[in-house]
Amino acid sequence: MSKKPLILVINDDGITAPGIRTLVEVMNSIGDVVVVAPDSPQSGMGHAITINSTLFVEKVKLDDGPQVEYSCSGTPADCVKLAVKQILGRRPDLCVSGINHGSNSSINVIYSGTMSAAIEAGIEGIPAIGFSLLDYNWNADFSATKAYVKTIAENVLKEGLPSGVVLNVNLPNLQKKDIKGIKVCRQARANWEEEFDKRKNPQGRDYFWLTGKFVNLDKGEDTDEWALEHGYVSVVPVQFDLTAHHCIQNLNTWDFHD
Repeated sequence: MSKKPLILVINDDGITAPGIRTLVEVMNSIGDVVVVAPDSPQSGMGHAITINSTLFVEKVKLDDGPQVEYSCSGTPADCVKLAVKQILGRRPDLCVSGINHGSNSSINVIYSGTMSAAIEAGIEGIPAIGFSLLDYNWNADFSATKAYVKTIAENVLKEGLPSGVVLNVNLPNLQKKDIKGIKVCRQARANWEEEFDKRKNPQGRDYFWLTGKFVNLDKGEDTDEWALEHGYVSVVPVQFDLTAHHCIQNLNTWDFHD
């Protein structure tokens, strides 16, 4: 029986995306790898799960690597659930999600299918990491990410993570020689200023296309946005307990009686 750690690999760009192929390659150097990933792109799905339609899973072979791979018709969160409950037979030692094509820093963590897969694994008690590269190009160069992905994953396997915490890792789109190192950060306070571009289809029916720009409202030098802008890999510990604990005492002073 193998003494290597069992590593579950997920993503949201689809099982054939170059980012997940890079992540599989790196994880193969660390442990025994099982991939359960969407059969088509699922970006921006957040933590959606499939409840009103059937799910399909197919075993596939996409390259010559030693990993075992399954293509799933569902969302990234579905993939984690199916892996844990149906496919693996035991809880993995680590779940890694990505490498996403594009940033998941700051507020983007809320919308990200990549991070939702990691968070779903965390809910299951599995140490988990979401990896993203700041390049949306399908043919992005992931070579500079490999050493950082490996060292962060090995540290999580060695040290573990606090209960209820997963890591959100974003990598700058730089050559390896230009990356300054790794910074542990907080999530920057930022948001999208969104608009809907109204158009008409050939039949004359109105439709809308979401557009917008990302605005960083945070001038702190301890944030993920600052780290990425200055050439660092950002590591943000994310908790999936959304309770605003600091607000409880104040709410208890309110008069909720009729």
